[in-house]
Amino acid sequence: MLILGLTRTTLLDYPGHVAAALFAGGCNFRCPYCHNSDIVLKSSSLTPLTEEEILTFLNKRRNVLTGVCITGGEPTLYSDLPDLIMQIRELGYLVKLDTNGTSPQMLRDLICAGLIDYCAMDIKNSPEKYSVTTGCPTADTEFDLTAVEHSVQILMRQNRIPYEFRTTIVKELHDEADMLAIAKWIAGAEAYFLQSYTDSDGVFCQGFHAHSAETLQAYAALCRQFVRNTALRGIS
Repeated sequence: MLILGLTRTTLLDYPGHVAAALFAGGCNFRCPYCHNSDIVLKSSSLTPLTEEEILTFLNKRRNVLTGVCITGGEPTLYSDLPDLIMQIRELGYLVKLDTNGTSPQMLRDLICAGLIDYCAMDIKNSPEKYSVTTGCPTADTEFDLTAVEHSVQILMRQNRIPYEFRTTIVKELHDEADMLAIAKWIAGAEAYFLQSYTDSDGVFCQGFHAHSAETLQAYAALCRQFVRNTALRGIS
């Protein structure tokens, strides 16, 4: 599979673990606030890592790292994802998967095969706003949520691995009604994290802003009525 980035050490990407993060190139979404545009668009300015380079690095770091987060882009678009994970696990690592939930069969297969130890799935917005939030051609384009809804149910109905849902909150895209709709959608989930939008040079579209800390705290309190373990992440 195409790996276009490597974070050698992170304390943020895999809860409770010192980990490395691998960034899969390409994505089937074009979220306008995404800050990994080079990775999503498979920019020629990025040099892919070979499988040998990845495994050699991880082998050398086994005395430091305990986990590997596979993120993107969207890793589940690659049919050889399970093969890479198996080789990583053979080195003794725990594996966390980040996904947008559009490949439910891949998600199910990874869980059932015992290949992942943790999953973080993005909930981009309320169902009514999925089109504009994921970069569909026009805001009026109807987004087919079938695959995403299936992935939500796969995670919520299984008991093999811990999981979380998460939403990056953008002032221009998310309001109180959206947060209420999301919370009702994933009611009873194991964990839900609200992440504040952070501006950077790498975003697809400029001009987005973060909500105030007070607003985000209010959104979290609202969501806790439906998902008890709701928390803010990366909010100063």
